[in-house]
Amino acid sequence: MLNKKEIEEVLKILEETYPKAKTALNYTTPFELLIATILSAQCTDQQVNKVTQKLFLYYHTPRDFAFLEIEELEKMIKSCGFYRNKSKNTIETSKILLEKYNGKVPDKREKLEKLPGVGRKTASVVLSNAFGQDAIAVDTHVFRVSNRIGLAQAKDVDKTEKQLMKNIPKEKWSCAHHWLIYHGRNICKARHPLCQNCTIQHLCEFYHKEISKS
Repeated sequence: MLNKKEIEEVLKILEETYPKAKTALNYTTPFELLIATILSAQCTDQQVNKVTQKLFLYYHTPRDFAFLEIEELEKMIKSCGFYRNKSKNTIETSKILLEKYNGKVPDKREKLEKLPGVGRKTASVVLSNAFGQDAIAVDTHVFRVSNRIGLAQAKDVDKTEKQLMKNIPKEKWSCAHHWLIYHGRNICKARHPLCQNCTIQHLCEFYHKEISKS
């Protein structure tokens, strides 16, 4: 794992490389972001945006979704994959928001994670982007990139998140999450990382291991 000074340099370079990094999901309210994030499980943000562009024209509040038939919603979100579970969770979550929270999305992690279809990652995305709270959502990009670089050294998502929270200053958690996602999408790709174009190549543990092999 990188030392403190190296981590600081990595974060500085990533911040300079992706100064406008933010969530790729389109939304106008915390509820829309919550639904979009639920739909994004094992689906690309690009595909979710295509679906929600039409979906949110007609349904964009908990009350709108709470009274939908599951089969009706399934048709509208089918291209997001796992549409049966996602439809069920979306409708159940909407009902709970109406019954317990007056139609508002709670800004507390423990309350969010009790909603159907909302795990730690989804809660982190909502807390960070909708409510401006410090949080790191470890998706596939964050997991892959942080462990390749040396910001973390873990074999699962939970341990990776804990290590990132320890190694990255709290006030940078949310931004760093987006920097790592952007880097994963643009440079540090899963199968064919573009190491030759990487701005943190000289610090990356993965790169130095690969170089030593050649």
